[in-house]
Amino acid sequence: MLRNTLLAIAIATALVACGKPDGASPAGASDASASTKGKGDDKKLPRLLIAPEDLLTVQSNALASGPVITGSIQPERKADLRAEVGAVVLQVLKENGEVVRKGDLLVRLDETSIRDSLTSAEEAVRSARQVLDQAERMLERNKTLRTSGMTSMQALEDAEVRRNTAQSEVVAAKARLAQARQQLERTNVRAPFDGIVSERKVSNGDTAQVGKELIKVIDPTSMRFEGLVSADKIGVVKVGQPVLFRVNGYPGQNFQGRIKRVDPAANPVTRQVEVLVEFADKLQPRVAGLYAEGRVEAETSNALMIPQTAMVNAGDTNYAWKIKDNKLAKVNLGIGTRDERSGLWQVTSGLSAGDLVLRAPGPTVHDGQPVQLTAPKNVASAAQPSAAAKGN
Repeated sequence: MLRNTLLAIAIATALVACGKPDGASPAGASDASASTKGKGDDKKLPRLLIAPEDLLTVQSNALASGPVITGSIQPERKADLRAEVGAVVLQVLKENGEVVRKGDLLVRLDETSIRDSLTSAEEAVRSARQVLDQAERMLERNKTLRTSGMTSMQALEDAEVRRNTAQSEVVAAKARLAQARQQLERTNVRAPFDGIVSERKVSNGDTAQVGKELIKVIDPTSMRFEGLVSADKIGVVKVGQPVLFRVNGYPGQNFQGRIKRVDPAANPVTRQVEVLVEFADKLQPRVAGLYAEGRVEAETSNALMIPQTAMVNAGDTNYAWKIKDNKLAKVNLGIGTRDERSGLWQVTSGLSAGDLVLRAPGPTVHDGQPVQLTAPKNVASAAQPSAAAKGN
């Protein structure tokens, strides 16, 4: 049995040895396949079909440049209402964000002691008038007696002095009465203009000393941009120049302004100059204190501009895909400043006016890839019915 098994193995080995020439053919087939594959890699890149709307013509546009301005949005009309009398806060009638009209009652203070002072001042005026009336009667009596020679000149002069003193007392009493009435009115804090309550400083029961902050009111329609410009750039800033800026909290929205006033003195610490910018249109934020940043359009020049979509960023380099000799060419770009008005970027090198570039290149394009322009979509769609009619 073992001998038969060994004999079968020997016969199988001989057969495999005899089949070696036939077995070399798979290796040759593999080499041929590799050769064919290598030739496939050398094939040209497929032609890229491009519609006219996929292309962008590089051209010159107006580029505004100037110093950067940073700051915040603040109202021009604002009132920090403070206590003008010392009293306890009885009631706060408005909260933050509420709309108020001129003359609306905002805060009411305790008027008890002031009303007592008013009553005392009124009584003082009444008493002073009585004294004056008596002094005038005495003066008239002394004048009559002096005419008939029944009194001395000294008595007449004394009567005139008492009358004059009584008149002064009446004037002083009226002044104290007016002051008491004014103090009474100051216990009612009212809105000085139409606006919005921006900050409430007190609550019911607080003791308000003279000068204590009570409530703040702003006019949201009087917003302006209070910005700062570096002192070394202030030489090109002038009243009336346009300003384009963005406001934190309003993403993607540009605001137009115009320089209204330039501070004549720079900050001694920061070496920056304050510039007030008024809004050029009705489009303006309604919230005060928001951070804003923009650029003073001090100069305007022509420059090659392309949109962000036409540029490809690769680390520290930027490039675009240019159509040259019916092929794609990768060109490195020199990028300058961004025009905030249009969102276009300045091209300082790499392209020329009239060059055609891909408007929004994809990741599958290659340098040197041939391109072919196709008919516009509207033309192709219009030609389809004619072709169908011709076929009928």
